[in-house]
Amino acid sequence: MRYLIQTTEVYRADSEPEAKELIEEAKNSREFDLAKYSSERKDIKEKKEIIGEYYKVTLVKSFTDIKEPDTVASVIYEVE
Repeated sequence: MRYLIQTTEVYRADSEPEAKELIEEAKNSREFDLAKYSSERKDIKEKKEIIGEYYKVTLVKSFTDIKEPDTVASVIYEVE
C-alpha cells in the first residue's frame, strides 16, 4: 500500500492580509497538520523600479506519520 505522507504547496497571494488568511486557514484545517509554513514578499520590478508586489506562501502539509502510517489520503487537483 502507498501512503501520502506530506505535500508542499506554493501559492501566490496579492497582499499580505491575503497571505496571512491563507496561512490561518491551513492552521485551522482538520484535513492535515501544518508542519511548516512561510510567507515571503516579492517585488515586481521593471527597469529597476518597483511597480508592484505579491507574496509567495509555502505550506507543508502532513497527513500521517511515515514510520506508522494510519491514514490514507488522496489529493485531487482542479485547474480552472
